[in-house]
Amino acid sequence: MQIAREAEHRFGRKVAWGVECGERRALFTHLSVPVMTRLRQPERQVLDTLVEAGVARSRSEALAWAVRLVGQHAEDWLGELREAMERVRQVRAQGPDGAAGTEGAGSA
Repeated sequence: MQIAREAEHRFGRKVAWGVECGERRALFTHLSVPVMTRLRQPERQVLDTLVEAGVARSRSEALAWAVRLVGQHAEDWLGELREAMERVRQVRAQGPDGAAGTEGAGSA
């Protein structure tokens, strides 16, 4: 707790903290950040169904639950997507090598 207090003081922001021992992990504080979303009626109905069924207490909790579920079941795909995005960043960082010969390409 002392480390968390010091980090909050040093960085001027709240911090979430927990402990991990072997396979067990326990979070003692949680930080939530508001996110603006625009949902159509069918998506809102999904959230409302989760609330009405007692899966979540609110639409925001239902949306967080749905995002966690997608993250758990799509981890392989998300990993591939992250790798592809990293490769794009690397290519962009290299710059346009040999771009001088491409001006006017396709205009014949």
